[in-house]
Amino acid sequence: MPLEKPLPREVITAGFNPHFPNQNQTKHCFLTYINYKYCVEKKGEDDEQCQLLKIHTSSLCPNSWVEDFDDALEEGLFPGPLKQ
Repeated sequence: MPLEKPLPREVITAGFNPHFPNQNQTKHCFLTYINYKYCVEKKGEDDEQCQLLKIHTSSLCPNSWVEDFDDALEEGLFPGPLKQ
């Protein structure tokens, strides 16, 4: 049986941001997460812009960080300007 080539898929990631030109994207991850949560609060989870921010957050931040951010937000311990 011949090996089949995997189908190409579209990969969507956050674009270049001149405010974060270095390799360390920690701050960019954190601010994108905050922007995503603000968007969901104001426009709802199904908004197109919020969905794009969710994709950017998941491409910039390790999954464990997002889980930790969510847990801290629920517990009222999130270090940013968001309140649950």
